[in-house]
Amino acid sequence: MATANVELMHITDDPEGVIELAGRTCYKSHSGNRSVIRQWIRLGHESVIEHASATFRLQGVSRALTHQLVRHRLASYSQQSQRYVDDVQFHYVVPGSIKANDQALEVFNDCMKQIQSAYEQLRGMGIKKEDARFVLPNACMTEIVVTMNFRELRHFFQLRMDSHAQWEIRGVAAKMLRLVVPHAPNVFYDLVDDTILEVPTGTSTEETLPQDPTSGME
Repeated sequence: MATANVELMHITDDPEGVIELAGRTCYKSHSGNRSVIRQWIRLGHESVIEHASATFRLQGVSRALTHQLVRHRLASYSQQSQRYVDDVQFHYVVPGSIKANDQALEVFNDCMKQIQSAYEQLRGMGIKKEDARFVLPNACMTEIVVTMNFRELRHFFQLRMDSHAQWEIRGVAAKMLRLVVPHAPNVFYDLVDDTILEVPTGTSTEETLPQDPTSGME
């Protein structure tokens, strides 16, 4: 029943430097002010931010969360296997609405115990893990490693930090954003408010760019 842990395992070295160089290749302009990345994003020229990526390790999250996460197709995933890992006495995530209701929590915990017992009995009967896992719940804790390029990360944050997103993935997305923003404030500047993390405003100097984001690109 632990809180989800989010770790930034790897990120492109100097991601904004890589992005700026890629973008200036399109416009044949000289390097200098990295706040130009914000202009490219506003103009819809987001292909340049695909050259940077980040890898996260998520632990203590539910299978309900990872079912949502893997719907983001432009990413790479490596998840704890229920086929090869024995889930006897598995840990599980309890929704806040259930924790707040003593009667509901008792029903929920009793259900988890019954499932744990059923899984253990099936394994004791010689049933393979790949078949015994069919009784396991969405609440079952898992861990997963995910890599996304920055364009997909922006899309992920825009969808999963929305107020209508499911509470667990919304909280994990916020943790991921807090970890990545210090490395690339000009990429994620518009997704952050004071409740998430204070982001450097950068310089106010802006460059004149073509209004068509595909201008100067093949």
